[in-house]
Amino acid sequence: MDEAELPECPVCLQAYDAVSAIPRVLTCGHTTCEACLKQLPNPFPNTIRCTVCTLLVKFPNSPSSLPKNLDLLHLSSVLQHLHPQGNKKVISPSSPQANGKDQSVLFPSALKSWSYDFYCKWKKWVLPGDCISIEKVGSESDGGVVCGEVLKYFQSDYMMGCVLREKEHVGLVRVGAFVESEEDSRIFKASYESRILTVLYRMEEEERNKLGIILNATLRVSNVGKVFGFWCNEDDKCVYMVCEKIASPNLVKCVLKKKEDKDERLSSDEISALAMLCMEICEILSRLHSEGLVIGFLRVSCFGFNDLGRVYVDLGEVLNTGRRLHMAVRKELSDLEISLKDTFLDNDIMFISPEMLLNCFVKEGFKFDWGKSRYEVGCASDVWSLACLLVRLIVGSTFVEEMEHFLHFVVNAIKEEKGCDYSGLCMRWSEKIAVLLEGRLASEYASLQDILYRCLGFDPGNRPVITDLWKCLRELVVKPQFDTGLMLKQEGKNMNDRADVELRVDEDVVQGLSRGHVKCTEMKGHLDCITGLAIGGGFLFSSSYDKIVHVWSLQDFSLVHSFKGHEHRVTAVVFVDGEQPLCISGDNENVICIWKATIPFPEEPVRKLHEKKDWRYSGIHAMAISGTEYLYTGSGDKLVKAWSLQDYTLSCAMSGHKSVVSSLMVCDGVLYSGSWDGTVRLWSLSDHSPLTLLAEDKPGNVGSVLSLSMDHHLLFVGHENGSIKIWHNDVLMKSTQTHKGAVFSVSKKGKWLFSGGWDRTISLQEISEDVDGMEVTPVGSIACNSTITALLYWQGKLFVGQADTTIKVYHLQNPFLQIKENVYKYSVASCIVDDTVTMSDAWDHEPE
Repeated sequence: MDEAELPECPVCLQAYDAVSAIPRVLTCGHTTCEACLKQLPNPFPNTIRCTVCTLLVKFPNSPSSLPKNLDLLHLSSVLQHLHPQGNKKVISPSSPQANGKDQSVLFPSALKSWSYDFYCKWKKWVLPGDCISIEKVGSESDGGVVCGEVLKYFQSDYMMGCVLREKEHVGLVRVGAFVESEEDSRIFKASYESRILTVLYRMEEEERNKLGIILNATLRVSNVGKVFGFWCNEDDKCVYMVCEKIASPNLVKCVLKKKEDKDERLSSDEISALAMLCMEICEILSRLHSEGLVIGFLRVSCFGFNDLGRVYVDLGEVLNTGRRLHMAVRKELSDLEISLKDTFLDNDIMFISPEMLLNCFVKEGFKFDWGKSRYEVGCASDVWSLACLLVRLIVGSTFVEEMEHFLHFVVNAIKEEKGCDYSGLCMRWSEKIAVLLEGRLASEYASLQDILYRCLGFDPGNRPVITDLWKCLRELVVKPQFDTGLMLKQEGKNMNDRADVELRVDEDVVQGLSRGHVKCTEMKGHLDCITGLAIGGGFLFSSSYDKIVHVWSLQDFSLVHSFKGHEHRVTAVVFVDGEQPLCISGDNENVICIWKATIPFPEEPVRKLHEKKDWRYSGIHAMAISGTEYLYTGSGDKLVKAWSLQDYTLSCAMSGHKSVVSSLMVCDGVLYSGSWDGTVRLWSLSDHSPLTLLAEDKPGNVGSVLSLSMDHHLLFVGHENGSIKIWHNDVLMKSTQTHKGAVFSVSKKGKWLFSGGWDRTISLQEISEDVDGMEVTPVGSIACNSTITALLYWQGKLFVGQADTTIKVYHLQNPFLQIKENVYKYSVASCIVDDTVTMSDAWDHEPE
């Protein structure tokens, strides 16, 4: 067995002892050494932020008054006695563990070692064990691709529209293996669910995050094969990611019906067909880029056609193709050329960018003389692959021959290990491809020849962005004189700058407002004033004085369902994203209704809670949640109450306010409560003790707090007198008179601050910080026809609740293009994810 590691401080990483690194236990239960506790900053008096869970907890003046962790001290002394040198296990970068490839889990290493939050996050992706069987396992030459068959109907409560039907074929991508020794299995047998969660939990966090990005992207990006979840095979104990499998004709034969070897030019109809096909692929890739996903290669079999004839990406095929690529690269040098030819140059040719191929070799331990620079895989890699696919469709089988010559030179350069001018090699190859294109395309398509030549360049930074390629293809379909009403914005940044170029009108609703590209959609269904908005599970939930909570679709803003269980005015609503998604609403008679928030929606609440009523004060005015642990309510009795979301009991009541608690907000381990007494109080989420009080020192200048919004370290407070105050910790940074009347709602997103209230306007301000302080710049306002009672900003859209029963949605207009009798709609997500995942890194998790 491996030697046990010494317990160490999570800050300085020094092994605990009784002298220099004394372990002290914080009130949240986590341990940090005494020396580090003395140096950690104190954001508020007598508080400290735990280095493990990041909660604000009570902290005495001297850390030596905290209790010692005697168990860790004893364990550390025992291990140091057994292993005096205290050597720590080091994983070299070239080891399988460091590369994330050995994902076998030996059980039992720990029984249910994951947290409840981890369980809630991944449990929804676990598929029943009896709903799938393995139908076919491919040979080693084709990457060992596994296909499955659905045994019985299954519909996910979490993913709308994701249904597994009986006899349907699915793709299976292996993500790990669960191993039990015979001796352990005789004593204890892990449950099916535990096996899947254990494999996921034992993954490196980076690899698990990549899987999470892929799962979420498949829900948000259309025309991409869906991932249904994870399934564990009882026979081989392997955990598979279950993907939608697309059955469609060969892409090449479908597009080009003529013989590929004919040395004649393509007709205008064939060029238009190719252009329309690749335009759709451009859009799909751009949407994936916006979700942080880069494929890095393309293969003909990765694409198909759905029932409407639109291009579809088979995600399972993409992941399995990446597995096959890595297997080919791992071959010995003597078999390297044969293995790569079998992988790249079969009937289903693979187009992999130079930087992708060379980086794959580096990950497998090969060394290169990169010369001046080494290029990373990014969005430009997909541009290279897409250009190769288009050239393949135009040129035909001659292109495959040139690819074989190119691959031969690359393999020889790797074998010699003497360094190679890869840039010059790629340039000579692309010049040959340009000659082939000239023979197949007429002179009127010179612009297409030019952009394809530039797309095949070695330096990703010099390749055209995907918008340029899309626009060039579009001009082949729609003549400029018929091109009206479509506006594209180009951002010429490459992936090395962590940015992308997308086919879109604008980044979000803010930029769209200044250019007149914003559309306002009205959602009508309530009969009285809107009091609250919440988003979750793909739906918008709205509460109203009409005693009803409406559920709206975020796709077309239509009314989906109505929760009717309150007998009095509903004043607040929140969404809980747990194992069982919940919608929770409260009314002005202290009744809390808890609803199941998944399809099919229930007619009756799951549970009803009743706050204790006081004849002087009544009504719930505000609600907030802390993950899946607590529901917090602010009421007319001046109290903030914490309700357990596990057993729905009242855990505690926090007192301190001198009037109605009108607003609540949870952020970074702190509960913020605003009151009509003009103050904001901060409470610790760990033990619900008071942390500090935010109030102005000026007497007689009290304005009731009506709304709160939190963004990292800044707190935005809307008051009854029309002012908005900005706090940093316990320091008032800025106070602006924004509205003429009460500010009922404040919403901060990025650098933009939205606010609305009694004066029937939505104010937009830009918040900027620098070394000299904070600046609040008024940008503009939106005039409304009624009082603004609720604001919610989500994915570039601004949702506005009004007193006249209407909900308005301000969002970007989607560009559209009409070609002959068919209407094609091009729309791309309008935000860029910072952490970009290359799909080639996200599949290879089984043991070598």
